[in-house]
Amino acid sequence: MATTSGRSLKWRNPIMKKLLIIASAALLVSGAAQARDQIRVVGSSTVYPFTTVVAELFGNIKGKTPIIESTGTGGGFKLFCSGIGDKYADFNNASRAMKKSEVKKCAKNGITATEIKVGYDGIVLANSKQSKRMEISLKEIFLALAAKIPQDGKLVSNPYTHWNQINPKLPNTKIRVLGPPPTSGTRDAFVELAMEGGAKKFGWLKDLRKKDKKKFKAIAHTIREDGAFVEAGENDNLIIQKLVSDPSSFGVFGFSFLDQNKDKIQGSVIQGVIPTFDSIADGSYKVSRPLFIYAKDQHMGKVPGMKDFIKLYISEQMTGEEGRLADGGLIPLPAREKAELVKKLFAALQ
Repeated sequence: MATTSGRSLKWRNPIMKKLLIIASAALLVSGAAQARDQIRVVGSSTVYPFTTVVAELFGNIKGKTPIIESTGTGGGFKLFCSGIGDKYADFNNASRAMKKSEVKKCAKNGITATEIKVGYDGIVLANSKQSKRMEISLKEIFLALAAKIPQDGKLVSNPYTHWNQINPKLPNTKIRVLGPPPTSGTRDAFVELAMEGGAKKFGWLKDLRKKDKKKFKAIAHTIREDGAFVEAGENDNLIIQKLVSDPSSFGVFGFSFLDQNKDKIQGSVIQGVIPTFDSIADGSYKVSRPLFIYAKDQHMGKVPGMKDFIKLYISEQMTGEEGRLADGGLIPLPAREKAELVKKLFAALQ
């Protein structure tokens, strides 16, 4: 009996040990977010400066300033959706809505998120004030930057090297546009609003969109890689510095950065409309998009201050028409939309 009992204990001990390790790991995961007392935010470089303003005031009020990282919208969702616990972000700044693939990745890791629309932003094609302001159409933007363009009813590799080859009224300079990488929400919005908008000006591409949306997007979203478009990273301020040093170049970034540097750079007139606070707010400037923050539901109530951070972000003090973020270039939500958002969020945060 003693021998049998001894063998049984030897057989059970490794299993019990393994179970204890698994249980301990589970406790660590469930309690990890609770162990951290400082909010962590990742994501969009466009939303980054707005969230930073909110974070600084939040830190002054609460004593713990949230940590904000500029990783790009797509890079932020990759981090945000990777897991629950201390080492994973609580919020993701986003210059576009969450994609279905990102929702699925989050769900796979047991994560759900609350979407909070904080305002609107335009995407500009800007250059140095040392050069003339460009007037351009969406069709011409597509012809300048698409990898393949329609000619004689078929697609050919983009032959244009200079703007005035597309339209004699455009500058007689080489096409050189500095812009964000594919991980950027600004890049996603630019190809959806400007490139797709331009591609649809060709009748057969517009028809293709109805028949085969995937094939249409492959044409409209593929930007040339021959040096005419230069991926300049997630740092929009660096793009602005390069525009100042090279007046013949153009850059793609959010309106807020244009607004903050309007003494040095100017936005191109697109489809006859100059990007301004008012033209973006009233919808007449077509290359515009909403901006968001996403909150990780599983960290709510565990990471201190998350609910208060959301309430501060959507307050009139921050995102109202006369709020601090409007001063930095954020286009506020229309009054009715803002009222509905606040009502919905405050009910959810109780």
